[in-house]
Amino acid sequence: MRGGGLWQLGQSLTRRLAQTNKKVATRRCFASEADLKKTVLYDFHVANGAKMVPFAGWSMPIQYKDSIMDSTVNCRENGSLFDVSHMCGLSLKGKDCIPFLEKLVVGDIAGLAPGTGTLSVFTNEKGGTIDDTVVTKVKDDHIYLVVNAGCRDKDLAHIEEHMKSFKSKGGDVSWHIHDERSLLALQGPLAAPVLQHLTKEDLRKIYFGEFRILDINGCPCYLTRTGYTGEDGFEISVPSEYAVDLAKAILEKSEGKVRLTGLGARDSLRLEAGLCLYGNDLEQHITPVEAGLTWAIGKRRRAEGGFLGAEVILKQIAEGPPTRRVGFFSAGPPARSHSEIKNKKGETIGEITSGGFSPCLKKNIAMGYVKSGNHKAGTKVNILVRGKSYEGVVTKMPFVPTKYYKPS
Repeated sequence: MRGGGLWQLGQSLTRRLAQTNKKVATRRCFASEADLKKTVLYDFHVANGAKMVPFAGWSMPIQYKDSIMDSTVNCRENGSLFDVSHMCGLSLKGKDCIPFLEKLVVGDIAGLAPGTGTLSVFTNEKGGTIDDTVVTKVKDDHIYLVVNAGCRDKDLAHIEEHMKSFKSKGGDVSWHIHDERSLLALQGPLAAPVLQHLTKEDLRKIYFGEFRILDINGCPCYLTRTGYTGEDGFEISVPSEYAVDLAKAILEKSEGKVRLTGLGARDSLRLEAGLCLYGNDLEQHITPVEAGLTWAIGKRRRAEGGFLGAEVILKQIAEGPPTRRVGFFSAGPPARSHSEIKNKKGETIGEITSGGFSPCLKKNIAMGYVKSGNHKAGTKVNILVRGKSYEGVVTKMPFVPTKYYKPS
């Protein structure tokens, strides 16, 4: 496969890809090709040369005609259009939707201004991470959020269980799962100038993390200035019947500079940006504090608690967590998920959770968890890859500077 066999994309994807030549069932098993769900852009992907693979129960493009290396670089230099319709968008409504959600996530949702959002985390009773999510306060009685495709079933069951209890006590909250909508992510320096051709709204007035309901290419869309690449960009929730036309219009207005891009480059882009992938860098046993997401826990929430696992999480904020997520540069072959990390005394201090070769930096990058005390930038380590030890060094993230559009 071009791109160095996905340049061994890292376990973040390979753990999820069903091998077409091996009919095996694993913890992350996938349905047969006939059983895979397809987004409304499936035929459009195939017509444009996409290589389709199973991912979280969906048939999704991992790359198109260009290599993953080239796609990654093009996103940072020009732009990329991703189909992320496998992700689950939902709305919570009702006068109590915010206090309800704040029982389940760590963010200060009440403190958000209408039309703004934040990354947050669903936690369990032990403070571990059920999923990460982007939460937007549309208005005081309407919350819009997007959860990961691979976590959809457990997330919805978790929300529903707590909603039943909340409503039985008189709480006013209801929900709607937006299966009638598709989700496109337009990322890169050309994202705003290209999208501006398709809407009358002045995109210069919409900053990173902000949300609008507006017409794009003549259809009503939810627009959030956000993404998963570290670049400026947008996620566009569009009624599914308009999704293909919108994708075509975006590509046409870019005059070939914005390219359809698959999950392979999406993974390398998010790794370069130092962003977590659930199932690799976030799990049920990892707290937001350990993951370096303490900033997502609002000041009021730290004072009041009131979310699942608050006792564990607030104690870690006060006393420090036992392990911490850090970045690495390393020599030799790229480190992979579960690669062992040792200190210079030969003691095991942690393991890699995501790793690969950076198309933009032209060097190996990785992230993983180490015991506290070994987390400072510049700390030298050894990383075991396929039984051999290679030198590595702890480094700050993101690896590639982010370019989010914020007020100057």
